[in-house]
Amino acid sequence: MQAVDRYLTLLTSLPAHGPLFGAKQTPLSRLRLEMRLRWLADEDAEDLARLSAAVDWYDQRFGIDDEEVVRQAEQRIAAIRNDFTRELASWRLEMRTLVAALRLRRDAATAPSSRRRWGFGRWVPQIARHWGEPHFRLERVFPWLPEAKRLLDSDDALGLERLLFSTVWTHLERIGAEHYFDFEAVVVYVSCWDLVARWTRYESQAALARFDDLLEATLADAGDILVDAGFAALDGASEEVAA
Repeated sequence: MQAVDRYLTLLTSLPAHGPLFGAKQTPLSRLRLEMRLRWLADEDAEDLARLSAAVDWYDQRFGIDDEEVVRQAEQRIAAIRNDFTRELASWRLEMRTLVAALRLRRDAATAPSSRRRWGFGRWVPQIARHWGEPHFRLERVFPWLPEAKRLLDSDDALGLERLLFSTVWTHLERIGAEHYFDFEAVVVYVSCWDLVARWTRYESQAALARFDDLLEATLADAGDILVDAGFAALDGASEEVAA
């Protein structure tokens, strides 16, 4: 089967995502998605796996050194043959480097040592040069940076995640607009699927945390009510004794 026919068959078998933030679950399960992806040519399947491995550095185990994470990401991206996929991987890691820089500056104040590889991509020197600037003088290149800083400074984790997810989603829609039945369209679809999977998981975790907070507050209120009732009972008993 020719590549065009192969990817036409693959993509037409995939259900549409719909809006990111309105999703309650992914449009199809991970197992079914993996089954569809068996239609990929071997070379493309390898590139997709390298993309996933590169951008998943966000979820790396805590014990791994930052420099090693960056080194592995660079190796994986360099091994990607498809230009579109390699550029997407680089863009995702540069975005995460900017967010990491905002967090580092908030927590440590001083710029990372130039001898330590803490971030990925072409903007690392610019960030170091303008460490004292609110947005590293990159707000015109990355319009989402000021809002990201505001949300980070406000400790609004959910708001920040929502902003970052939305930014990536919009980027995927833009770069995928000219691709319909090719490997690049598959890359965009899978990347969107991953976002939906992560967001619905994040939303579930956030909802559970909010429920725990609500339950704790409710129990605390109930405790106050019981204490107040206890003092009222004691006061009543004291009045009876005095009478």
